[in-house]
Parts: sequence; structure tokens; C-alpha cells
Amino acid sequence: MGNTFYFQWEVALMESIQAHLGSFGVKLASFISMFGEELVLILVLGFLYWSYDKKIGRKVGLSITMGLVWNPLIKNIACRRRPYFDNEGIKCLKPVDSSASIYDVKAQGWSFPSGHSTNSTIAYGSLAYFFKNKAVRIICIILPLLVGISRFCVGVHYPTDVLCGWILGAVIVFLMPWLLDRARHKWLLYLVIFVVSLAGCVWSRTNDYYTGIGMMAGFFLGDLFEEKVVRFENTRVWWRMILRVLLGGAIYFAVNTLLKMPFPDTVLQAENALGYSIRAVRYCIVMFVEVGLYPMAFRIIGNKKKAETKEGEAK
Repeated sequence: MGNTFYFQWEVALMESIQAHLGSFGVKLASFISMFGEELVLILVLGFLYWSYDKKIGRKVGLSITMGLVWNPLIKNIACRRRPYFDNEGIKCLKPVDSSASIYDVKAQGWSFPSGHSTNSTIAYGSLAYFFKNKAVRIICIILPLLVGISRFCVGVHYPTDVLCGWILGAVIVFLMPWLLDRARHKWLLYLVIFVVSLAGCVWSRTNDYYTGIGMMAGFFLGDLFEEKVVRFENTRVWWRMILRVLLGGAIYFAVNTLLKMPFPDTVLQAENALGYSIRAVRYCIVMFVEVGLYPMAFRIIGNKKKAETKEGEAK
């Protein structure tokens, strides 16, 4: 199942790297690879949106959700098999899903383009785009490069997967903020993006696409709700910034876990309309809670503190 296509130099390069990688190199590459995973994206977006500047967070969130949908959407068109599927000299040193067989396409996903490369380029590239600090920019440019390289070092992507992941991420970093700044009606922009992205339902048969489409819907709805109803304020008090991010991360995993509980694993993992729909709705709710409902706590606490301050001044 799937398509096999690669350049011979890619295989030769990967085999040479793995031959000299060693146990420490594997651990280092696996560690670097983590900077392109789900948890880091949540922390980056949470820091920007909940704490630092929600206007920047909104733009970065739009970019991240676009990457989470369009990367697997393209993957399900190319259906490129992982390098270790067809090359005995390449080892899978860090599977996407360690609990499943490395040859389970549903669990491990397709290879082209690299999701970690796309996601890390969007997350850190956005920081480099919006922040003028030279040191921050250098770090945010180097990190996606290292993440991408780590992916073919551990054998789960070809170098061309990584290259195209970087390109896709860079396009999204520049395109999405540009569209958001020029949209007269944000809700209409969100609606158009979502409807176009739904086209992937026709051919996508992997969980990552339906996770992404759910997160996109939840982000759009949560952002519109926050702007209309919540209107929370950011903070630059360091301990509050850290607390907001940590609580937000905990809520993300808690809500996701709770929403899984009513369903048996056979339903959650089913490769059919029901399984995909439950996954999309679950992630839509999770993201709506994070973007729209969770920030209500900031406003409630802020109003309470303002009232206490006024009361103290009156005395």
C-alpha cells in the first residue's frame, strides 16, 4: 500500500548517517525531534496567545492549524511510504507511534512532506517573523533545521520530505498573517479556509488529517468567541505567564482524555466515518476550550483583583 519514490542519494545519505550515529546520536536526534511535536506547539501557541500577545498568538494559531491540516492533506495525496518500508539499510529509530507496528500506515502515517519539519518551521518561524531580537531569530531559524535533519537521521523521512516540509511551513508563516491582516471579515476568511480544507475528507484516510481539521474548527470558533464575549487581557508578570501556560497544557490533555472515555478503543481507532468524526469533534472541543473558554478565567481573576484594588483604595 502506498507509493515508493526517492532519489538514490537520499538512501545513501541516510544509511551513511545511521552507520555513524551511535546510541548517543540516536538519543540526541530523538530529543531534537521532540521540538516539532504536539506538546511544544501547544506551549508555543499558549505562551503567545494566553500570556504575551493574543494578536500575535491569533496569527500564529491560524498558521499552526493550517499546517496541521494541509500537511496531512498533502500526505494523503502523495501516499509516500516511509523510507524503512522499502530500504533494508534504513532503520526506524523513532517511530511516530511507538505502541504500534512500524509498518502500520494508519498509526505511523505517510512520509511526504515531513509534519515535524512543517510544524517546527511554522512555530519557530513565526517567532522569528514577529520578534525582532537577533538572538531569538537565530535560534528560531536553527531549530527547524535541526528538527528536520533529525527526522531523516532517525529513518522516518527522506531528506526531500524534510525539504518540502520546510517549504510548506515557510509559505504558511508568511501567507496566513498576510491574509488575516487584510481580511475585512475574519469570520468569512475562517469559513473559506475551513470549507476549502474540508476537501481532504474525500481522500484522507489517516487520523492526523481529522485531528487537524477538528483543531482548525475549534480554533476558529474559539477565537471568534473570545473576541466577541471574553476579551481577556495578556500579562507580562512572569509567574502568571508560566502558570497560564502550564494550566493550559494540563487542561488540553485532561479534556482530551475525558472526551475519549465514553468510547471504546475500537471506535476511536476505527478507519471509518464514525471514527474520523469522533476524532474531529473531540479535537474541535479541546481547541475551543483552550482558545475560547479557558481565557475566561483570566478575565474573572482580573476583574476580581480590580475590584479588590478599588475597595482597598476606597478604604
